[in-house]
Amino acid sequence: MIFKIFPFLLWFKGYTTEMFWKQDLVAGITVALVLIPQSMAYAQLAGLPAYYGLYAAFLPPMVAALFGSSRQLGTGPVAVVSLMSAASLEPLATAGSQEFIAYSIMLALVVGIFQFSLGVLRLGMVVNFLSHPVINGFTNAAAIIIASSQFSKFFGVSVDKAPHHYETMVRVVQAAWDYTHWPTLLYGIGAVIIMVMSKRINPKIPAVLIAVAMTTLLSWATGFNKDAQVPLSAIHSPGIEKKIETFNEVVSIVGHHGRERADLGKAAEELHKAELEAHDAPPPLELLQIENEVAMLTRKMDHAKHDAHLIRTELRRMKFEAVLHEDQYTFYTRDGSDKIPAGIKTDGRTWRIKVDASPLDTNKITLIGGGAVVGQVPEGLPSFSLPEITLKSLTKLLPTAIIISLLGFMEAIAIAKAMAAKTGQQIDANQELIGQGLANIFGSMGQSYTASGSFSRSAVNLQAGAVTGISSVITSLMVVLTLLFFTPLLYHLPLATLAAVIMMAVIGLINTSGFIHAWKAQRYDGIISVITFMVTLYAAPHLDKGILVGFALSMGVFLYKSMRPVVAELSLNEGNVLKSSEHYRLKGCSHISVVRFDGALFFANASYLDEQVAKFRSEHPGLRAILLDARGINDMDASGEEALAMIVERLRAAGLRFAMSSVKGQVMAVMKRTHLLDKIGIEHIYPDTKTAVVALTEEIHRDSDLPKACCPDCPLTHYIPAA
Repeated sequence: MIFKIFPFLLWFKGYTTEMFWKQDLVAGITVALVLIPQSMAYAQLAGLPAYYGLYAAFLPPMVAALFGSSRQLGTGPVAVVSLMSAASLEPLATAGSQEFIAYSIMLALVVGIFQFSLGVLRLGMVVNFLSHPVINGFTNAAAIIIASSQFSKFFGVSVDKAPHHYETMVRVVQAAWDYTHWPTLLYGIGAVIIMVMSKRINPKIPAVLIAVAMTTLLSWATGFNKDAQVPLSAIHSPGIEKKIETFNEVVSIVGHHGRERADLGKAAEELHKAELEAHDAPPPLELLQIENEVAMLTRKMDHAKHDAHLIRTELRRMKFEAVLHEDQYTFYTRDGSDKIPAGIKTDGRTWRIKVDASPLDTNKITLIGGGAVVGQVPEGLPSFSLPEITLKSLTKLLPTAIIISLLGFMEAIAIAKAMAAKTGQQIDANQELIGQGLANIFGSMGQSYTASGSFSRSAVNLQAGAVTGISSVITSLMVVLTLLFFTPLLYHLPLATLAAVIMMAVIGLINTSGFIHAWKAQRYDGIISVITFMVTLYAAPHLDKGILVGFALSMGVFLYKSMRPVVAELSLNEGNVLKSSEHYRLKGCSHISVVRFDGALFFANASYLDEQVAKFRSEHPGLRAILLDARGINDMDASGEEALAMIVERLRAAGLRFAMSSVKGQVMAVMKRTHLLDKIGIEHIYPDTKTAVVALTEEIHRDSDLPKACCPDCPLTHYIPAA
């Protein structure tokens, strides 16, 4: 029981400091060198400030290792989960805002509770409901979405996100066509080249760390980042005052309507609560009025958001030249609408206004004259507190939390099993769920967003020689040291480098051969995989729709196959084995039909067996007996038993014999309890099909009016090729 509650105690059985400590130490440090820059990149993908990735790399790796079953699994921020987290929360709050951050941390807690509950209840098998073709289609689409979502950082442009990902990509292309910040693009391409070349030289080289270190150092040395804050009066451009004033008004309208809508939502909740406490239904007219007002406010907000998007796009496309005089900047438009005074030189940069979802402060307008960097990272550890979950927030987050929980765990358990095949470990799926769940629960207390098992970092951990989860504990301690002492070094890290890190990481997720493999296995699997891929791409950023469509298709195929299992008529083949006469093109017997039913006989397919028996009777007018080969029937419910009883009654009423062979114990028990065995007769139950065939062929010729010469070589006892 102690080892069940504290599985990490098993690490120390036979653990010797001389043999294993150095391996775990080196592995832990090596993984940390990959994890720190990767976690910051994935935080950006999740719509959070980069340093929240460090918070997600702090507690989750250590807790997952302590309470999971895998000793090499590297837990922390991962690409797919980060993207799904951002996509699910964007309808609820603006990415990067305090509300969005709170929702991200809350989502980690809900995911953790759900995973932990599944593990404690021993329900790890639920992940089997997501088939491999569905996961293959989803991950391929997700890899493309993740990589393309970094294009804006790669080209140094800013765009508003559209309802669909492909629409956002169109906006990125338009913005990049209008203006690309070439130094940013060069940093991104340079980071990719460094990582590729480092891997080619030696796969064990920490390529990500080298790319981050080199580009950060170069960014600091060249002054890559260049921002300036000036009053509106320092910007010389005709009509800009009116544009900014209009923009601020529209953004204020959005905020005002948003607060009104939130107040109405609270009023509706209080009304529901009061009426429920009074054990009475809520007044329908009052609730209907609130719902109508909420709908009207939503439409007004959508219109205002669209207007804000148009003005914001126009402001972002404005380009300025700067004149620096006594540490004071003055900006002039590059299109010449407001000419620079003669004899004054500009700094040679192209400047743009930084515009986000907030109103612009006319006393401090930020203009961007360089590339984007991580910026200030708060020093020290995050504050520790348990996120507060309300019923309303739980209702919003639970559907997404379930999908992320299952998807994240599937990735983690697949990685753990792959490594266990090399190390000989025993992996317990339920214990792994507990470990992943606790990692997200404790992580949320330390300001972490949702974490999961990482394939790349787990591979690094294994290659570096990790023996136990002590390596993950060391990794977490390295992140702590970074948060305490080294955050100033991250200020000049270019966001283009983080974009390159993400793009290189997700290339490994693209697996086109998976579609071909699924198609070869079963054509419908290939179709499901392709449809999941296409729906995920189209519906992005709502990635859950792709998973749900794939899941529904898989369940539909499963139900169809369960309702229409294989019902084969058997004949003897050249190997003296009874096989399907239709599939192997064998000649069948005209007087005895041996029927094999493959699958559980239950309510969904009971009538199908009846239909197939009727079909065999119509195909053989001279039929005298039916033998049901029951070796494929693993179970039988009340509906199946009743259908079988009706078949027996109809056959015997028509003067036909009925017998069964190879009946399994659980099916025989049902037949005994329902007295179906008495109806069939124990003498008509045979231990195997060959014995039954011999007995029935002799019985048919002995007891019937058929002359023995009519069937001297029966296809059930002699191999006769089909004509």
